[in-house]
Amino acid sequence: MQLGMVGVGKMGSAMTRRLLQGGHAVVCHDLDGQALDAVISAGAGRVSSLQEFKGALTAPRVLWLMLPAGEATDATIRSLTEILSRGDLIVDGANSDFRNTLRNAALLQDTGIRFADVGVSGGIWGATEGYGLLVGGDPLDMDSIRPLCATLSRPGGFAHVGPVGSGHFAKMVHNGVEYAVMQAYAEGYELLAASDLSVDISAAVSVFATACSIRAWLLDHLARALAQNPKLEGVKGWVGDSGMGRWTIEEAVRLSVPIPAITAGLYARFTSRQEDSPAMRSIAALRQEVGGHKAKR
Repeated sequence: MQLGMVGVGKMGSAMTRRLLQGGHAVVCHDLDGQALDAVISAGAGRVSSLQEFKGALTAPRVLWLMLPAGEATDATIRSLTEILSRGDLIVDGANSDFRNTLRNAALLQDTGIRFADVGVSGGIWGATEGYGLLVGGDPLDMDSIRPLCATLSRPGGFAHVGPVGSGHFAKMVHNGVEYAVMQAYAEGYELLAASDLSVDISAAVSVFATACSIRAWLLDHLARALAQNPKLEGVKGWVGDSGMGRWTIEEAVRLSVPIPAITAGLYARFTSRQEDSPAMRSIAALRQEVGGHKAKR
C-alpha cells in the first residue's frame, strides 16, 4: 500500500521503517533534513513540501501524521485542507487530546477529506515488537488503513474502537492506567530497597516479571533496567508527564468516575519534581507547633 508519512522523528521514522519492511511504499516529509535522509536511506521516498504529496501519491491518498500533538498537528491539518482532494484520508497518529481531535474532525467535515485518529502505543520497542493501534473513525476509513495497521502492529494489536476521537480517547485512558501501574511497581521497588533484609531486588523483580501474578510488559522492562543497574545509580528521581494523565483525570472529573490510583500516579510525578516540598515543610512546622516535634533545619 502507498501512503505519505508526515513527521519522521523518533516514532515516525521507526514506523516508516516497519512499513517499508512490510512492503508498503512510503513517501515522507519532515522539516528536519537529517531525519528525512535517514528514512530515505531505508527506502522511503521524499517530498519537500506538503503540496508535493498531491502529485507523489495516487488518489485516494492516505497521509499519516506523526507530529507533536497540539499546534504542530493542527497547523498541518489546516494546511492539508487546502491541498488534498475529496476522498483523501488524514490519519492523526499523535498523542492528541481527543477534544482537539473532535475539533479537527469538525474542521474537515465539509471538505470531503476523511479523517481518522489512531492512538499509538509501543514506544521505541514498537519498531521490532509491533505497535498497539487504537483506531477511531468511520469503519470504511478503518478498512482503508487496515493493511498499514496489520503491518505496524503485533498480532491482535489493532482495533477499530469507535467514531472519530475514540482512538485518542482510548489511548489517553491507556496512558492514565500506565501512570498507576508504574507507580505501583515503583512503590514496590522502594519498599524492597528499604528492607533491612538485604533483599536481592533485581532477582526478586525478575521473578515478579517472569512467573508471578503481577507480571506484565512494563515490569519486564523494570527487571531489565535493574539487571543492568541494580541500585539505579546515576538515575535522577525526576519524572515528567506528557499531559495525557492530566486529560484522563479531567475527563474522569467531568464524568464523575473515581480514578484514585491514576490520580495518585500523576501526583507522585509532581512530587518527584520538588527538591524540597512546600507541603511537607508546612506539615513539619505544624507538627512542631502542635506536638512539639522539632522541625529539621
